[in-house]
Amino acid sequence: MDHLAVAVLNGAIYGLLLFMVSAGLTLIFGMMGVLNFAHASFYMLGAYVAYALAGVIGFVPAVIAAPIVVGLVGVVVERYFLRRVHRFGHAHELLLTFGLSFIIAELIKLFFGNFPVDYRLPAALNFAAFRIGGTDYPVYRLIMGAAALAMFGLIYALLTTTRVGIVVRSAIYRPKMAEALGHNVPLVFMGVFGVGAALAGLAGALAGAFYTTNPNMALELGVLVFVVVVIGGLGSLEGAMVASLLIGIITSLAVGVDASLADLLSYIGLGDWARAVGGPLTLQVSSLAATIPFALMLLVLLVRPSGLFGEKN
Repeated sequence: MDHLAVAVLNGAIYGLLLFMVSAGLTLIFGMMGVLNFAHASFYMLGAYVAYALAGVIGFVPAVIAAPIVVGLVGVVVERYFLRRVHRFGHAHELLLTFGLSFIIAELIKLFFGNFPVDYRLPAALNFAAFRIGGTDYPVYRLIMGAAALAMFGLIYALLTTTRVGIVVRSAIYRPKMAEALGHNVPLVFMGVFGVGAALAGLAGALAGAFYTTNPNMALELGVLVFVVVVIGGLGSLEGAMVASLLIGIITSLAVGVDASLADLLSYIGLGDWARAVGGPLTLQVSSLAATIPFALMLLVLLVRPSGLFGEKN
């Protein structure tokens, strides 16, 4: 029972981390219609910027400064690169951001090396919050989860209850009308893209100190973030949160399951036959854990193509 509780808690925290990254992509991809393949690179950039600044200004100021720096990088990318190709459609955006992700990765390797860096928690934050079944649970995991929940609350409140949110949504869904009312739509798009990049940078700054900060961290999370946005529904912040938690918890639970389909068939007397056949029938659930998010995405697309919280066309 204690193992199950730890697995669920770990999955929830990992899911909240996925939300921190996917929240920015939800704004950029879902609302602006921009296929930003470099979004996970902003997550990696946030980790490396925080690592570089932590030794100079301290850990907490570095975590605060990193998303600001990454957000400014996002503003530059939108203003001087994406804006020039946006009118040509999604293919040009995809190619541009795909190339940009490689450039960011190579620059990081050039300055920091092609190996993990020593970005770790300060001693003041490296302690247990509580114990579950003899296992110390790190307080920093809870801090990351709390930061993700706070991010969700702030973004949701900003988009639904403030004038800024009204302007952003009107510029996204009715750009010509918003422009006729005197709002600078390109400036709004640039701001949304910058905020989305900053959110990914904050996730990287927080997670990089707990997990491993390395030049491959964008590849490890990049595709999964798109899966979250597709399952949750394009442009749906609530959908991104639910999808992130689903993926995190289900994957975490699956990692600890050593059973296979052959074990299940044993209850009806077909276990020996299944083991003799082998192949997929003997694969353990834990070995398939990495494929579960993609299977879930396929299932959601078959049942509800717009995503769990997406608007039906």
